[in-house]
Amino acid sequence: MATEIEPQHTEQQPIEEAAEPTRGQRIKAAFAEQRGHAGARTRDWLAGGDLDPVTVIQMATEKKQRKHDDAIAQQERLVGELVGKLHVAKAHVDAEDNPRRHPEIASLGGRAAQAGAKLESLRATPVLPPTDREIAAVRTGKKAGRAAILAGGGLGGLSVLGTAIEQTATGQPMLLAVVATGACYGWYLVTRPFVARSNGQAGEVPFVPTPALPATFLAEPMQAGGATPVVGGNVVMSVEQLDESAKPYPLRNASTPDQLAQCVLLAARAENVPIVEVSDVQRQPWGWQCTVRVSDGTPEAIIEKSGDLETKFDLPTNGVRPQPIRARRACAILRLVDGDPFATAPGMPYRAPKSLSITDRFRVGTSVGGDPLEVSLAGVMGLWVAASGGGKTGILQALAEGTTACRDNITIDLDPFGDGLEDLGDAVRITARTNEQIEAVLLFFLVMAKARARLRAKLGMGKKWKASPEHPAVTIFFDEFPKATELAKKLAFDLLLVGRKELIEVEIASQGGQKGYLGENFAQMVALKAVGPCKVGDTRAVFGDGAVKEGYLPHKLSPATDTDPKDAGHIFIQGVPGMADEPIEYAIHETPSAVLRQLAEERLAAGLLEPDQTSLDAMKGVDLPEYVEPVWDNEGNLKKPAPVDLLSWDQLLKLCGAEPAAGAELTDGPERAAIEDSVAVMEKHGVDRMKTEALLLALRDYDPDAYGEMDVEAFKALMAKAGAGGPITLGQIGEEKNPRGFKRDRLRHLL
Repeated sequence: MATEIEPQHTEQQPIEEAAEPTRGQRIKAAFAEQRGHAGARTRDWLAGGDLDPVTVIQMATEKKQRKHDDAIAQQERLVGELVGKLHVAKAHVDAEDNPRRHPEIASLGGRAAQAGAKLESLRATPVLPPTDREIAAVRTGKKAGRAAILAGGGLGGLSVLGTAIEQTATGQPMLLAVVATGACYGWYLVTRPFVARSNGQAGEVPFVPTPALPATFLAEPMQAGGATPVVGGNVVMSVEQLDESAKPYPLRNASTPDQLAQCVLLAARAENVPIVEVSDVQRQPWGWQCTVRVSDGTPEAIIEKSGDLETKFDLPTNGVRPQPIRARRACAILRLVDGDPFATAPGMPYRAPKSLSITDRFRVGTSVGGDPLEVSLAGVMGLWVAASGGGKTGILQALAEGTTACRDNITIDLDPFGDGLEDLGDAVRITARTNEQIEAVLLFFLVMAKARARLRAKLGMGKKWKASPEHPAVTIFFDEFPKATELAKKLAFDLLLVGRKELIEVEIASQGGQKGYLGENFAQMVALKAVGPCKVGDTRAVFGDGAVKEGYLPHKLSPATDTDPKDAGHIFIQGVPGMADEPIEYAIHETPSAVLRQLAEERLAAGLLEPDQTSLDAMKGVDLPEYVEPVWDNEGNLKKPAPVDLLSWDQLLKLCGAEPAAGAELTDGPERAAIEDSVAVMEKHGVDRMKTEALLLALRDYDPDAYGEMDVEAFKALMAKAGAGGPITLGQIGEEKNPRGFKRDRLRHLL
């Protein structure tokens, strides 16, 4: 039987009421809470929590704009100073008729032109949106500034408080009252209740308008995760959306992406071009750019119908420029051009003497889409084809402007017909114009290439020659290649085959790319090849039979005339190191002649390189090509002399009229006397350069017995024999812009 348990009764004790906090405790608790608010607010302020992303982006944008404006203002001041000095110098020359100031004017003119080109480049360069790094730098700088303010404010407050107490002690309590009132108000502001921001508040960027930029520089939208965007992913309109009754209309009537897409689709439908989709529409300063997709075949249909489409769009000739996309065979970038796509392209940057290596990439042009064309010529054989007026000289000068700025390269200029790299002549080690000179130069470097192939292992260079100031590369520019002799062409072809690994590269320029111009079908064998205005046969000869279908259209470019540059210097190019081969048009930057001459003088003053003695010595053990050897009959009689002799470096310099290498001084004789007398005459007249005719007249007065009966041609021959070479361009003298003659310092170097 269970025992009944009686409930236990416990007597509840009365709960003792908590005592109310005293006034001191309440003040202490309130102060602790206020101090917490103040600390949290101060920490958030120091961390930049109040700086939302939009504000920081705006601050970074304004900072970039100020920096850009300051650079333009500084360059404007520099241009103004140089132009002012130039006017003053010209005024002095006009007033004094002092030829000693001609070099100063030429130098100032070159510097002013160079500064002006840089100014125009700065003005044409838009300020791009700030990068993530620049935005982060602005936020970090703002936080550092606040920390400095807090630290400085604390230290400064001590001195102000001390001054206030001192004035109170002397019966002037006003400052102390002001300090106390300000401190109380400041404490009130920072101790208000503070609610920390959520983690996402500072990191999320609300919707803001895209910064205004030229459309050329607007990047395509990135996909989530930072993946590369799909070309043609932003579809604007497809052919299914067209009204069956809609008719094509001119491009000028399109003002929105939808209208542009409709304009393209209607024109394509009218011309039976199978474009079914238009995407990625961008407004450009020169027209419109979009991506189109075809449903059948390839974008070749757009190329074939481009003329008819130009009529539908009411565009000028070559206004429709399709660029097939290799990554998506059915797609092409379609550019509808009604202006100059290269009007805002930046100019060539200034490159100081010996500021580059031949292995560096340097900018020579800009694409129709605004991207830079940067090349490196180290071990790169090149073929540059353009018809007369196509800008070959400007292209080669742009390339040579980069190679002559290298600290580990020797630049050579060959041209059997024209002026070659004339404006850069001072920075070129050898300039060869006659057939004899050109053949001798090519044979010399062909033998050097073979010698270097045997040296690389001994020098520990591995499979390729390593360029350095002690073992420089050699870049040979060969303009007007079709005008060269058959022997020169053969030597150049052999050098193309063996010079790459030895860093003796050849850049050939020709008016055509077919066998009739080149002598051999080697156009497609060359690694780097570019074609400007030309015939369609040249496009196929250089880029391949299917090049036109792939979008290579240099034959649609127009060469320059006497009054209109048109498309001179515009090219399509393949084989640029580090760049994919895409059928896109580029414009090579052309630098004014005065600027090139000024750059050449700077680079000459910095010193030109000589071939390394190791390579020169190794050439002695190399067999010559059979076709340059003399032919003997069975009896040992000379049947056919050698078509060209292998010269030493000093002999080659003398043959081409280049300055002799250091230490190769002239011996006594008529040649040395001519150089010494020319230097003495220039010093007597107080000038550093003289025209050929003026120099000969001055020499006749100086020494009638030696020069009284000598004519100009005989004087030129004497100077060439002395190693001074032929007359060179001198820069402006008086009213003559480009007289030719001799420079005192170049002649003095021979002594």
